[in-house]
Amino acid sequence: MARIGILILAAGASTRLGQPKQLLFYQGKPLIRQMAEVAIASNCQPVGVVLGAHAEAIKPHLSNLDIHIFYNENWSRGMASSIQCGLREMLRVSVELDAIVLMVCDQPFVSPDLIHKLIAGYRDLNYPIVASEYAGILGVPALFHKTFFPELLTLQGDVGAKSIIRQHHSHSLSIPFNQGIIDLDTPQDLQFLS
Repeated sequence: MARIGILILAAGASTRLGQPKQLLFYQGKPLIRQMAEVAIASNCQPVGVVLGAHAEAIKPHLSNLDIHIFYNENWSRGMASSIQCGLREMLRVSVELDAIVLMVCDQPFVSPDLIHKLIAGYRDLNYPIVASEYAGILGVPALFHKTFFPELLTLQGDVGAKSIIRQHHSHSLSIPFNQGIIDLDTPQDLQFLS
């Protein structure tokens, strides 16, 4: 069986929202814990969470979970630094990692079922990149085979994995995830949590 890990990117400062989005309550718990529990329920191992801004406030909400917490000292440089930090640490935790699923902490409607569909596209249909499709774009959650790890490790600035998906569009499978368009960036977005 291929060893597939999950990396949750949760290091941002949530400046547009005005409060740490990781700690917004959803289904009776902080969003970051909800996302970690979804990752665990997918049965992928290992599960890693990258923290940065507000790490001390967030970390207690991840206690007693079978996950690895990584701290990105360079979180203010953007998403790419969190992908690099998290992927390097995941490869230390599990040198035999065959693929990784990248998630962000502010897509509240990600489910274990969606993650299973990404994995099925990889295992059953042999696609090296399997991405979620919403609003006409391919994005996260997305699975990347280890052949793309070097590219993920060279991303710069506030560039996420979407750029790699775009570059390798012909090798990418899309999984419909209409609710993926809902992420929590501004106070107006909070209506989707109610």
